[in-house]
Amino acid sequence: MRLKLVPENTNINFFGITYITVGLSAFAMIASVVLFLTMGLNYGIDFRGGTTIRTDSDVSVDVGAYRDALTPLNLGDISITEVTDPTRPDLNVAQVRIQAQEGAQSITNETILAVKAALSDVDSTMTFPSVESVGPKVSGELVWTAVEAVVLAVLAVLFYIWLRFEWQFSVGAVLALIHDVTLTIGVFSLLQIKFDLAIIAALLTIVGYSLNDTVVVFDRVRENLRKFKTTPLKDVLNLSINETLSRTVMTSVTTLIALISLFVLGGDVIRGFVFAMIWGVLVGTYSSVFVASSLLLHLGVTRDKSKPDNTSGNQFANIDA
Repeated sequence: MRLKLVPENTNINFFGITYITVGLSAFAMIASVVLFLTMGLNYGIDFRGGTTIRTDSDVSVDVGAYRDALTPLNLGDISITEVTDPTRPDLNVAQVRIQAQEGAQSITNETILAVKAALSDVDSTMTFPSVESVGPKVSGELVWTAVEAVVLAVLAVLFYIWLRFEWQFSVGAVLALIHDVTLTIGVFSLLQIKFDLAIIAALLTIVGYSLNDTVVVFDRVRENLRKFKTTPLKDVLNLSINETLSRTVMTSVTTLIALISLFVLGGDVIRGFVFAMIWGVLVGTYSSVFVASSLLLHLGVTRDKSKPDNTSGNQFANIDA
């Protein structure tokens, strides 16, 4: 006996509450923009600038011990990462990144000496071969590069959907992606979770995940439009969402199980990234069902009744969950 997360042959009227869902989405997007403009983001070292200290040691890197040693110095945001030196694979290497201090481009020599002393107490064999600083100018360039990456990804999606479907599908998919990214930035502004390059990677992953869900629904919509040439578009959309609902729920639930496990057990280093992914899966699933399809219903779609029925669809759409 198989576990079913969604009953067979569901007949949920997803468009019975269209005004509520669209209204909530519009309100959430406006609120996210307001939060971003008023509270801003809690930028990490990548975007604020800071100092990176490389450590070499004969002893294995203990990130927790390093962090505990540096906490009493009250240096603010500290990132500790174990890395590999390809020229010395037997060496244990770490990068300690410390945020820029108030009114200064980098931390002072006295602070660097204090950091080295604290880490040397943890491991007496430790050496410090390099100290590098990243100023606010470079950090500002990283911010714009990150924004450009997200915008180019959304434009690429627009072009892809336009080629695969019709322009109405493309607009609906892209607006759903903008909805997801905006809400994610809004929740990061509200909760003031550290926003760094890892979160940009999460945003791009959210774009891909949400697009995958949307394309599955749109693929079934296109198939049903050819099957039911005279059925109202609203009914075709409802049917298509119900037919793919099992697959959508199963994909989201299994993804969330893995992400929640990482969030609980993965530690502080990846917690912001995983939180962004969890939030992205939730809003991405919601937007695929309610936002993209609602926009498609509003824009309408041209049907070519001269084409024969198409029954190819997506081979995974009817998997039971």
